[in-house]
Amino acid sequence: MEPSEWEGSVGTKWAQEWRRTDRSFAGLTDRLLGYARAEPISSVVDIGCGAGELSLALGRSHPHAELLGIDISQDLIEAAKSRAINSPNVRFEVADAASWRSETFTPDLLLSRHGVMFFPDPAAAFANLRRNAEPSARLIFSCFRSVDDNPWASGLTELLPPGMSQPPQSMVPGPFAFADRDAVEAMLGAAGWEDIEFTAVDFAYIAGTGEDAVADAKSYLLTIGPAARAAAELGPADQAAFVRRLDKFLESHLDGDLVALLAGAWIVTARAPASR
Repeated sequence: MEPSEWEGSVGTKWAQEWRRTDRSFAGLTDRLLGYARAEPISSVVDIGCGAGELSLALGRSHPHAELLGIDISQDLIEAAKSRAINSPNVRFEVADAASWRSETFTPDLLLSRHGVMFFPDPAAAFANLRRNAEPSARLIFSCFRSVDDNPWASGLTELLPPGMSQPPQSMVPGPFAFADRDAVEAMLGAAGWEDIEFTAVDFAYIAGTGEDAVADAKSYLLTIGPAARAAAELGPADQAAFVRRLDKFLESHLDGDLVALLAGAWIVTARAPASR
């Protein structure tokens, strides 16, 4: 996926689906917020903030902190702004974290929920973020581990016709760009970050809920994400066969009024040097 796609149709679809996206990542979001709240904060940059859930949650629990969410998608920023009407300490702006800088805002926390895996040059992007942060500022972000650690992804891939999917490449922009712990650690070190640590987190990726949770999950997965992208490239017959297989796959993960798929992420933490 090209990073620029987030500025167009991809960002538009994610903006339309922010409620289901927030739902799908709820278990991971709680863990990230726990890390963020472990130390005092006064100014936060939410990188690739999407529709703003992390910024808004921290803004509610830290009313005296200033929070800035940045994203390259105008549609996602508009969705975030619409949710921030009653959050005077939270603001959002269209910006690319790889080149973002501010003369008046210096964060002591840089945070992201799966918003950092799409930089064309991640080392340069993280070096830029470090230069614009307070000394000893914290960096906390989540990213997917390997496809094998994410049965939701590997399960969907197996439903596609042979040859439709290629193994993701380490550090190439995409959902699994940061799966390789050693590569990410080396990149962050090269960008000047210190005290780099990784925690493996498994969580339930909530794909569907309600009276017809399977239909809910199917419409969600066929709207955004890798399954939607792959299905859109199929011819009519192959697409119909894929959707039938998807129905059976989701039915096998139905539990009451919930379709939950296992997902695996890294929560990565680091610090900026104590002096610039």
